[in-house]
Amino acid sequence: MKKIYFLLLATILIASCKPKSNQSNKAGDKPVITVTLEPLRYFTEAIAGDLFTVVSMVPKGASPETYDPTPQQLIELTKSKAYFRIGYIGFEQVWMEKLSENAPHLQFYDMSEWVELIDGDAHPHHPPYASETSGQEHHHIDGVEPHIWNSTANAQVIARNILHALIALDQSNKMAYIDRYKQLCERIERTDSLIRKQLSAPGADRAFMIYHPALSYFARDYGLHQIPIEAGGKEPSPAHLKALIDTCKSEKVHVIFVQPEFDRRNAELIAKQTGTRIVDINPLSYDWEAEMLDIAKALNGLKTGL
Repeated sequence: MKKIYFLLLATILIASCKPKSNQSNKAGDKPVITVTLEPLRYFTEAIAGDLFTVVSMVPKGASPETYDPTPQQLIELTKSKAYFRIGYIGFEQVWMEKLSENAPHLQFYDMSEWVELIDGDAHPHHPPYASETSGQEHHHIDGVEPHIWNSTANAQVIARNILHALIALDQSNKMAYIDRYKQLCERIERTDSLIRKQLSAPGADRAFMIYHPALSYFARDYGLHQIPIEAGGKEPSPAHLKALIDTCKSEKVHVIFVQPEFDRRNAELIAKQTGTRIVDINPLSYDWEAEMLDIAKALNGLKTGL
């Protein structure tokens, strides 16, 4: 009798442990979407909710212009169902074909579709709206300004592209994605309204200097003049530095934005010569809304990070 009792007890204990194990596996078995940048992860997670796990290829503190993925990232990429690319950033231009070859099952989606792009001559381009199904379709245009996410107008387009991609990947949860998309659009609209309020205040700057020109679309949205310190992606020459100092004075620039992945010595030199203040920004941050607002606050003379 005792033997039967212990056998029954052991069976019950084993059975009670099994569901916990299965639940744990299910929690880690969500389909994975890989994106290029942290801001794109923010937009994607806002719409996908808990139905997908979203991971970024370019980690915090790295430059998407020059980043090379690690071998472990390439292995993990094979577990992804889809890849959302930002469009034209340096990392993608170098690695998209290789990533596609490494994970041929991946579906690629370009988030720059329908964005009015800025190129080196400030001429807009309108790529055709059609989701990529392989890494071969790059729609590459030399000189395209790639930092499309630093714009509330572009953010609305990116959100729509994400929505269409998620529905294509998971039709059964279409309504959930649409609901969260609408909520994200409302947050983007609110961010835009707050930015316009800051920039319309008396005395708000209409021009700013920045080391790497990552705010071209932000400047276009709000009628601002972005003055990059970089010259064609290179350190400025002494003659260019002098011209920048003169421009800084003539345009009444009060703020020089510096990103964490770039050398700040030239920015500090210009600031010293012109009396401008250096403001640290991180356009690659996951906290997209806070970053956009901090930029506007800095141009209004307010402290950022509030």
